[in-house]
Amino acid sequence: RGSMTTTDGAAPIKTEGLTKHYGDVKALVGLDLEVQRGEVFGFLGPNGAGKTTTIRSLLHFLFPTEGKASVLGLDVATNAVEVRSRVAYVPSEYSLYPKLTGAENLTYLANLRGGVDGDYVNQLAERLEVDLTRKVSDLSTGNKQKVGLIQGFMNRSELVILDEPSTGLDPLMQQELQALIREVREDGRTVFLSSHSLAEVERVADRVGILRHGHLVVVEPLDALKRKAIRRIDLEFDEPVEASAFEGIGGVHSAESRGNTVVVSFEGSVNALLRAALDHNVVNLNSREADLEQIFLTYYTNGGPDAA
Repeated sequence: RGSMTTTDGAAPIKTEGLTKHYGDVKALVGLDLEVQRGEVFGFLGPNGAGKTTTIRSLLHFLFPTEGKASVLGLDVATNAVEVRSRVAYVPSEYSLYPKLTGAENLTYLANLRGGVDGDYVNQLAERLEVDLTRKVSDLSTGNKQKVGLIQGFMNRSELVILDEPSTGLDPLMQQELQALIREVREDGRTVFLSSHSLAEVERVADRVGILRHGHLVVVEPLDALKRKAIRRIDLEFDEPVEASAFEGIGGVHSAESRGNTVVVSFEGSVNALLRAALDHNVVNLNSREADLEQIFLTYYTNGGPDAA
């Protein structure tokens, strides 16, 4: 890499006002994003939110309507070839040469990059349980995806961009993928993980950005997002209690009475809620996990908790 541009310390991904219109459709609007070196950044949003448009703009497969992007400190418009040579990318729909085996596809791609460590490729194939001696046309969708993932990890690139990478993988293989993502981070390298699945992202991401109709509505550390998540508590009393006894208490979103039980959704501290409960005779209580899916929907459908 001696001849390459020196970009030490530069953000692996930085966009300023990145915008992409397809005719009247605003796929991406004014995206300002900075991904830090050595983190797993989860890029969340349903299909059609603009995630793939963002990725394709970062790799200069698409030309933005406005704004700019840099990858590893390099402006993507003027350094597209070098950017692509230093980034690993696994698209959501992965195409391979169907008449070649998995191994032949990977060897061809590796040679384009100047070769890779064959032992590491075999190790990845073992971990992902895919037979590289079979022709790609004979592989299931899930196994084709695994060959794509091997391509993404085999170069040990500085930045790995994964677009919906777990499509077609069974739960065990999803865990193996998560382990691979963590290993990239432990190595001080960076992962940009695009997904519509909060469950997938929350297992590995350090920070999360949520994209809504082409707009970035929030970027936060995962633990901060979790603290905002709505929790539920079931309070069982020795006699029916009106739900109105819990409405208006700080942090309470909703309360619903079901016989002798009141189900309360809340965020933040539980203290005020418990104090109100102790005005009655509590027989049992059951607290449920923070509902991250709910917070995702809050941001997605209303544009954030303030709007909600």
